[in-house]
Amino acid sequence: MRVPDYPSVDSKKWSDVDGYFSRLLAPEDDLLKLALDENAKAGMPAHDVSASQGKMLALFIAMTGASRVLEIGTLGGYSTIWVARALPEGGRLTTIEANERHAAVARSNIERAGLFDRVDLHVGAALDVLPNIEREIDTPFDLIFIDADKPNNPNYLEWSLKLSRPGTVIIADNVVRGGAVADPDSEDANVRGVRAFLSMVAKNPRLDATAIQTVGEKGWDGFALIRVK
Repeated sequence: MRVPDYPSVDSKKWSDVDGYFSRLLAPEDDLLKLALDENAKAGMPAHDVSASQGKMLALFIAMTGASRVLEIGTLGGYSTIWVARALPEGGRLTTIEANERHAAVARSNIERAGLFDRVDLHVGAALDVLPNIEREIDTPFDLIFIDADKPNNPNYLEWSLKLSRPGTVIIADNVVRGGAVADPDSEDANVRGVRAFLSMVAKNPRLDATAIQTVGEKGWDGFALIRVK
C-alpha cells in the first residue's frame, strides 16, 4: 500500500485538529467542562479521555446496544459522564477508582451531572473490587472500558473475560505509549503491561481484536478494540 504524501505534522496541529473535531462533533457542555476544571483543582493528572474519545465511547455504547457497562479506572469521572449519558433507559455503569480522593471528586462530578442514579462507584484497588462485583452481578457486562494502571492490564483482561459474554466489547485505552509499545526490550512497566495484555489477546481464541493509533491533544497513543466471540 502506498503511504500518502502528507506534510509533516507537529503536536500543536494534532491538538488543533482535535479541537476542531470536538467543537464540531463532540461539543462539551458546561457540566463536562466543570468536571475537568474540578479535576484540575484537585491536582489530578490530566489523564482523562479527550472529548472526541468520550464521544467515541458513547457511540460504541449506542452501536452495540450496551446497557451494562464496566469502567476500570474512574479518575475524576469525565469519561464516566460520557458513558453514563449514552446508556439506554434502565442501563447501569459500574466504575472502579483506586484513589479515594479521586473517587470523591468523581462522585461530586457525577452527582452534579445528575447521573448517580445509573452509576455504581466502587472505591478500592480494582483487583480487590472485581471479585465482589462478580458475586454481585446477575448478568454479564455488554461493554468494558479498561483505563487504569497498565502493569495490571493482563489481570484486567482476565477479569473482563470472567465478567463478559459472547458479543461483549472490551476497549483498552493508552496502548501505544508514544510508540514504545513496539519495543520488545522496554523496561517500562506500563509498556510491558500493555505488551503482555496484547499478547494475551492475540493468543486467546475467544477474542477478535485490533488496535488503533491516535494522535491529538493527548499526544501519540491509541486503543485496543476487542470483541468476545
